[in-house]
Amino acid sequence: MISGSSLTPETLQAMYGEQAKLCTSPNEQLTLVFSQHRTFDLVELEQLLEAVGWSRRPVRRVRKALDHSLLRVGLWRHDARIPRLIGFARCTGDGVLEATIWDVAVHPLYQGAGLGKQLMDYILDCLRTMGTERATLFADPGVLPFYQRLGWDLEPGGHRCGFWYAN
Repeated sequence: MISGSSLTPETLQAMYGEQAKLCTSPNEQLTLVFSQHRTFDLVELEQLLEAVGWSRRPVRRVRKALDHSLLRVGLWRHDARIPRLIGFARCTGDGVLEATIWDVAVHPLYQGAGLGKQLMDYILDCLRTMGTERATLFADPGVLPFYQRLGWDLEPGGHRCGFWYAN
């Protein structure tokens, strides 16, 4: 049994894939899981992105973007029958020198509990494992202070972009 969770390591891997990792939950009644390999329901993804205030995108284009992404990470509220997507991010790039992080979102009901920081840490750990040397992040100007608090270097104008460098 995985500490603080009803998930066994075998169930975690079977439902969420090899690199799945538990996320520290603000509520001990919730089990939250990061996964790179669980398939996204595109309607559920669209609902998450709409919940954070983003405009609707054509499903076929979203599917193509996911298919061409280097890394796709979901943050799931575990349920043995139907896990719920509560966070998401994806990366594009070559997987060696450069990556760009896009579409970072945590459902508003789960914001303010450190889940966005944990999601970014998970993504950067994945990029480090790949050997990626540098990541660029594009975000709305209103959330750039969040990334600055996480240690990202903002572009000189501080408009939409931040940079991370592997040490």
